Amino acid sequence: MANRRQFIGAALGSTAAALLPNLGIANGNLSISPSTIKPKRLKKGDTIALIAPGYAIQPSILEEAKETLKSMGFKPYHTNRIIGNFGYLSNTDEERAKDLNEMFADQKIDGILCARGGYGCTRIMQMIDFECIRENPKVFIGFSDITALLNGIQQETGLVTFHGPVGSTLNDPYSINQLEKVVLFPKEQLEIQNKPLLKPEFTTNPEFERYTITEGTATGKVVGGSLTLINALIGTPHEIDFTDAIVCIEDVEEAPYRIDRMLTQLIEGKTFRKAAGILFGVCAGCNESTNPISFTLKEVIMDRIKPLGIPAAYGMSFGHVENNFTFPIGISAKMDARKMSLQLLEKAVL
Repeated sequence: MANRRQFIGAALGSTAAALLPNLGIANGNLSISPSTIKPKRLKKGDTIALIAPGYAIQPSILEEAKETLKSMGFKPYHTNRIIGNFGYLSNTDEERAKDLNEMFADQKIDGILCARGGYGCTRIMQMIDFECIRENPKVFIGFSDITALLNGIQQETGLVTFHGPVGSTLNDPYSINQLEKVVLFPKEQLEIQNKPLLKPEFTTNPEFERYTITEGTATGKVVGGSLTLINALIGTPHEIDFTDAIVCIEDVEEAPYRIDRMLTQLIEGKTFRKAAGILFGVCAGCNESTNPISFTLKEVIMDRIKPLGIPAAYGMSFGHVENNFTFPIGISAKMDARKMSLQLLEKAVL
């Protein structure tokens, strides 16, 4: 499971001398949006590339991911760039960006699955060949640190991307089923089904509680992902425009005061108050604090989000949890905060 908190330590002294050129033109104007591009749907027998645009992945976990893809009927593929370490990263910024760019350019590759998250994606945003991606649209899947790529690529190219399991978390029947419903067997309208909370630990852990923050329905383009990465994009050319959007949010192992700080930053930003709706997944490990007088996670979310008057709910089946459904970034959807539902209003793939 991706865990960004483990990487905190001394930063790298310097990167390689020559950076790749910025092959895409960053869209710094939040009011400009390219036309939506939908990738070709995946089918059994397709070749799925595994890349590690952030943290390094253990060889054993990589092999497990490949076996899972095979069991799903796919042909896994990866280059040697995914193997090894560059500090806490899987490779240098240049090599990680090359892997991403080349997988989109390679006509033998049908889809791309990020092997894990961690940290590192924001370091390669200016090295991405967005024009190549625009000309070679493919299903691109991941979550956690991959949030930066999902939203950045969608902004720059119009390509619908997919917030879903990474290779290291894919081996779960619910997650596989939900992914297949979106990218293999699409419907004009798809109601995403939350996983029933049957395990005892779900009923006793407040992080898994499902509750309505503000009642109401909303329709809009889906954006979002990891709260930490959403915040990390603020002030960059890839800051997310939340205007009239359904904003999906999750995070992992962030103390309540840190969730408070990040939500406050969003609220005080340019467009978050203009969102059509807000859906939280499970913020795993985010109710814990060393401060004995800390607010709870729920208290923070209610305090920060309810005054906005925007339809909102907490506890959907996505995030750093075993059962992680897939939702597309960049297509229209409808949410109902009271019913805890999210309905895709169009196919996300062709």
